[in-house]
Amino acid sequence: MKNFAAHIAAFLVPGDVVLLEGDLGAGKTTFTQGIAAALGVKKNVNSPTFTIVKEYKGKYPLYHMDVYRLGPDSEEDLGFDEYFYGEGISIVEWAHLIEGQLPDEYIKINIYHTGVDGQREIVLTIEGDRYDRISEKVIDFENTSN
Repeated sequence: MKNFAAHIAAFLVPGDVVLLEGDLGAGKTTFTQGIAAALGVKKNVNSPTFTIVKEYKGKYPLYHMDVYRLGPDSEEDLGFDEYFYGEGISIVEWAHLIEGQLPDEYIKINIYHTGVDGQREIVLTIEGDRYDRISEKVIDFENTSN
């Protein structure tokens, strides 16, 4: 999973938003760790469940958000726009909980347990023209990985 995340990271630029969905323990934070490593983040990356947002320095600033504790009815304005339209890359775990606050364009990655030896299924959804460059590269990654 970290290899795939690193592959995606190679094409991310400031202002990109990656939404991560999946069951508890599916690998959302592991995926984020793969992106962080590829961006040269030196700090240990862990889930910001209680702080909501953690910022990391690397090739670009990385904003790691976990909005699980906000709940589905949260309309509280926590300034997410400053991150989404800022100078870094935003990763949001449990993004569906703040759906009304998300930008119009994003990459959404759903991670599912397959039930087979810790394997995961990853479903990638691209929303917006700015991410066309990534969808083409994902297809290339899939073709070279099989």
